[in-house]
Amino acid sequence: MKKNILLTPLLLAFSFCVHAQTAKYFTRTAHVDFFSHTPVEDIKADNNQVSAILDIGTGDFAFTCLINSFEFEKKLMQEHFNENYMESDKYPKSIFKGKIKDLTKVNFTKDGEYPVVVTGNLTMKDKTNAVEVPGTIIVKGGKITARSTFKLRPEDYNVQVPSLVKDKIAKGLEINVEALLEPLNK
Repeated sequence: MKKNILLTPLLLAFSFCVHAQTAKYFTRTAHVDFFSHTPVEDIKADNNQVSAILDIGTGDFAFTCLINSFEFEKKLMQEHFNENYMESDKYPKSIFKGKIKDLTKVNFTKDGEYPVVVTGNLTMKDKTNAVEVPGTIIVKGGKITARSTFKLRPEDYNVQVPSLVKDKIAKGLEINVEALLEPLNK
């Protein structure tokens, strides 16, 4: 009984220390864009309404991207993207849930740029795939910027491209992600 009484304050102190080191960083204005280049046409779309959260204690990382918030230069492309390709009324979000694989390489208390690898699951439409992408964590002045550039194939996410326009869309789209994250409990 005496051992339990002595251990209880130690366990409480330990759990407080672990919780204190698990700081979360967040934004609702992360940027995601994609680019498709073919000899026929270039397609680019931008989205600045992306939420992201990073737990620097565990490396857990998540993004939520509203599909109908992608903006195209040509309104007709935007309409086709939402109605025909992504079916954004039926599948309004794309979600990534993952983890920084090599978290020990990042010193969140020291300004600098740290190359990382992020692994997790990316869901678009009705399809979820495991992904592993390179990225960079930039620590500067108490804020964290996360960046990544990677490729994905529309058909891997059940995005059907009609044969009539297949030559206008690259088989692999370049995706760029940038999130300036600030402490959640600021």
